Amino acid sequence: MKKDFHIRLLYRPVQPSVKQAGQLVSYREVLPNERLLESIYCYWELKTQKPLQDPFTYRVVADGCIDIFFQLDNPAENYVMGFCKKYTEFPLDNSFHYIGIRFLPTAFPALFRVDAKELSNRFEKLENVLGKTSQFITDRFSEKDDFDRVKQKLDAYFIAELENLSAGLDQRFQNALAIILNNFGVVNVQTDLDIGLSQRQLRRYFEFYIGDTAKTFSQVVRFQNILNAKPSTQSLKQNKIFFDLGYYDQAHFIKEFKNFYGVSPGKAFGR
Repeated sequence: MKKDFHIRLLYRPVQPSVKQAGQLVSYREVLPNERLLESIYCYWELKTQKPLQDPFTYRVVADGCIDIFFQLDNPAENYVMGFCKKYTEFPLDNSFHYIGIRFLPTAFPALFRVDAKELSNRFEKLENVLGKTSQFITDRFSEKDDFDRVKQKLDAYFIAELENLSAGLDQRFQNALAIILNNFGVVNVQTDLDIGLSQRQLRRYFEFYIGDTAKTFSQVVRFQNILNAKPSTQSLKQNKIFFDLGYYDQAHFIKEFKNFYGVSPGKAFGR
C-alpha cells in the first residue's frame, strides 16, 4: 500500500514508562514490519512479571493515535480506543498481559474507512468496528504466544489486509497536517492553515481522520513535543518552555499538561 504522506517522519507519539509498580510491571514497544511503518507506529506489550499485591491502574496520556488492544490470555476481549483529548486511566487486575497495535494519526480511518469521530474519547469492542480483525485476534492468539510470535502474527495479518486497501488523503489535508507537525503544534488554525479548504471542510477532515478538531489535535501535538523533549523540572523553570510552545503563561501550561497527562509537569519530569 502506498501513502504519499509520511507522518512517521514528523511525529513520534510517546507513552510514559510505567513507574508506579517498580520492576513488577513492564511496558515495551516494537516496530512493525517495514511495510507497515507508514500506518502502524508500534506494537506494544504491558504485563506483570508476577502477580501484584493490589489491582493496578494504568494511565494512558493523550497521543493523537487510535489503538487496538487485547489481553493475551483472553483475546476474545479485544477493543479499539479512539483519539482522546485527555488522559485515560484503566483499572486493571493484579495480573495481566496486554498487547496493543498503535496506529499513527489518520492511518486507522484511512485504511478501514472508519469515522474516527465515532470512536473519540472512549473505547469500543473491536467486533463492533472491525469484525474480521476482532475474529482474527480471538482465533489466533493465546497466552502461549511470546511477544516475538505476537509480532509475527500481527505483521502477517496487517500486511495481507493493507495490500487490499488503498488509502489516500486529500493533498490539502496533508498540507494542514504537515503545517501542524512541522510547527510542533504551535499554530493559529484560523490563519496558519490557509490551504484551500474552508473551515467547515477542514473540521470535517480532522474529525473523520483524527477524531477531533485541528485545534485539539494541535494541542496534543504540542503536548507530545514536550514529552519528546524530556525537560527536567529545573529546565522547565529556567527555559520557560511554555512560552516557546505558545502557552500564555505557566498556569495555562500546567493546566493543559495535567489534562493530557494526569499529573503536573513537575511530577511527570521530576528527578
